Amino acid sequence: MVDVRKWPMFSLLSLEERTMVRQACVFGSTGNEAIYITHTNEVFVLGLNYSGCLGTGDSVSTVVPRKLDFLQGKKVISLSYGSGPHILLATEDGQLFAWGHNGYSQLGNGTTNQGLSPVTPNLLNKKVKEVACGSHHSMVLTQDGDVFAWGYNNCGQIGSGSTANQPYPRKVTGLLQGKIAVGITCGQTSSLALVNNGEVYGWGYNGNGHLGIGNNGNQLMPCRLSAFQGLCIQQIVSGYGHCLALTDEGLLYAWGANTYGQLGTGNKSNHLSPVQIMADKERTVEVAACHSTNTSAAKTQSGQVYMWGHCRGQCIVLPHLTHFSNIDDVFACFATPSVMWRLMSVEHDDFLTVTQALRREFDSPETSDLKFSIDGKYVHVHKAVLKISRCEHFRSMFRSQWTEDQQMVIEIDQFSYPVYRAFLQFLYTDTVDLPPEDAIGLLDLATSYCENRLKCMCQQIIKKGITVENAFTLLSAAIQYDAEDLEEFCFRFCVNHLTQVTQTVAFWQVDGAMLKEFISRASHYGAFKN
Repeated sequence: MVDVRKWPMFSLLSLEERTMVRQACVFGSTGNEAIYITHTNEVFVLGLNYSGCLGTGDSVSTVVPRKLDFLQGKKVISLSYGSGPHILLATEDGQLFAWGHNGYSQLGNGTTNQGLSPVTPNLLNKKVKEVACGSHHSMVLTQDGDVFAWGYNNCGQIGSGSTANQPYPRKVTGLLQGKIAVGITCGQTSSLALVNNGEVYGWGYNGNGHLGIGNNGNQLMPCRLSAFQGLCIQQIVSGYGHCLALTDEGLLYAWGANTYGQLGTGNKSNHLSPVQIMADKERTVEVAACHSTNTSAAKTQSGQVYMWGHCRGQCIVLPHLTHFSNIDDVFACFATPSVMWRLMSVEHDDFLTVTQALRREFDSPETSDLKFSIDGKYVHVHKAVLKISRCEHFRSMFRSQWTEDQQMVIEIDQFSYPVYRAFLQFLYTDTVDLPPEDAIGLLDLATSYCENRLKCMCQQIIKKGITVENAFTLLSAAIQYDAEDLEEFCFRFCVNHLTQVTQTVAFWQVDGAMLKEFISRASHYGAFKN
């Protein structure tokens, strides 16, 4: 399961918003733009919005997700981005949308005007199944296996036989004529296509051997990678100036630029032809690279994830075994910039992890066998879940033949409904979503039930929500519930904002003993020195 919070952009989303994310892509020259699709097929964007790359109709940046209404109800199947950046997006019904930077006609609408709103390039009624972007050129794969390209063409990356920029989509022919393509990928200024018999064709920039044809001359038309004679390629990916190819037998090949060790050969020498890597490892099942980075990654049959190349400033020249379980995490944690190499699926369409299943069944009347009644409201839970939970209180309740073990409804009168519901939800989800004022009550509960982890989480919520108005109330609570770290934090906050805090209602509502103790302690702290 991929955690989108590993990309800083998604830390801007609330827990509720993150749980709705089904697909996502972080892009941009600094990894500061993002697009995500929800389970209800709503599309949202946020970030810096360089060149209008968010498709919102303007160039205004936003830290609040903005909805793209033109994609309402459409299922996104493919997305790619350029360096401008510009965006290509394909939907399940074969529609193509493009927006963003258009200085080289990479939007395919015949102009070089910036695309603040989406355009639909003319593909002669062809339906699109996959999209790919280079730095400033665009490529699509249609449902019937044709490849179209347009945009910047200084190195022949359009495959038109010339170096003139291409303002409209143009079918790539030459050696691809009559072939059925099944996959496409772009480097910064190069293009590759995989056809249904496992052959690979490349065209465009080849100065570092990016095309893998044994020389470093640019190619204005598709040429076949003859080094793969007798092999069947099933996946190709491109980095900034290098490529990776995976065969149907799980063999991995690399070629092109190697300044950062991105080929994984153990050195930094470029390779004009494909060379096998990871031959001493088990079968490779997935490879990853991105045209905006010099990072490479691979996943093996047993789920091991390796990375190499430019990784957070280091040059790793041999595949390095990571602790990740997902290949996307390599790009979140080690790529520069921290972008996504593909439109990432946060979960499989019809698959739920145990954690997700538990989260879904919390407070579900349909499946519960126990209710807690608090303030006249019910919370629906499952005895089996509470019996095996990390909470000693409930493990004892349902294993030691307490009276509650035989009840269908358990009354709770010492805690409020929001607090007790949050506690039960924590046992199902390991998360807490409460305002600081309610977190005080949950801190009380955590102290009573000896739930130290929950106690720490409550303290963090309170720290993050402290204000001049509530600071003294929170300090009082920290003292009452013996939360020493939180007490020290709140005390220092009160001292640092002493004038404002002493003018609040909460300050003058505390009992005299605490007020006297605070003044004495603050005095020793030097709060009253001129």
